[in-house]
Amino acid sequence: MRMAFPIFGFLRLLIEKEFLHMNKFNPKVDDFISKAEKWQAEFEALREIVLECNLSEELKWKQPCYSFGQSNIAIVGGFKDSCVLSFFKGSLLKDDKQLLEYPGPNSRVAKLFRFTNVQEIHKIKPTIKAYILEAIEIEKTGEKIDLRKNDNLDFPEELLLKFDAFPKFRIAFEQLTPGRQRGYNLHFSAAKSSKSRTNRIEKYMDKILSGKGIHDCTCGRSKRMPSCDGSHKSI
Repeated sequence: MRMAFPIFGFLRLLIEKEFLHMNKFNPKVDDFISKAEKWQAEFEALREIVLECNLSEELKWKQPCYSFGQSNIAIVGGFKDSCVLSFFKGSLLKDDKQLLEYPGPNSRVAKLFRFTNVQEIHKIKPTIKAYILEAIEIEKTGEKIDLRKNDNLDFPEELLLKFDAFPKFRIAFEQLTPGRQRGYNLHFSAAKSSKSRTNRIEKYMDKILSGKGIHDCTCGRSKRMPSCDGSHKSI
């Protein structure tokens, strides 16, 4: 009879663990991790940390995604050389320890932790949890990222010359949304030679004068307005 209580206690723990798994662990994410060719241990470690912060787990964009209420907080992903935990509003996190990085050179919103092994995750587990909890608090306050900040774009000389030569063109460009302005500026600046930059600018002048973004539809046939889905090419 003395053994009954330890056995009962053990069974209770198993049941509680299974109940917790059923309520917090999404089976789609189970399947994602089991089929992952790389970073399985890292995915599991990050998953455990995030779920300890009481976030909901889903599979979105084919990646484990974690949300608070209806708001996405973080997403886990794997690349060839690293595993990441990315925060949707990462640029709002204080990041006093400077552990986060932007996904790319032109990113301004999301920021992420990057790991190359599971030991790196375990080493800073308390810090990861602190960042997650901070992200949740930011979501509770409803704070949003002002994409108008830091929009003092560094225009290429060729674009400035066009502004001087065609005042209406400057006005039209300035009336575009910040995102459209940024999209054009990135495209123009990416050209390696002055001639190429000028050609790109001249190619899009009419579109800018009509108030369109670089990817906006001009044919009017797109089913994904305002973006162009190429519907005009089938006619």
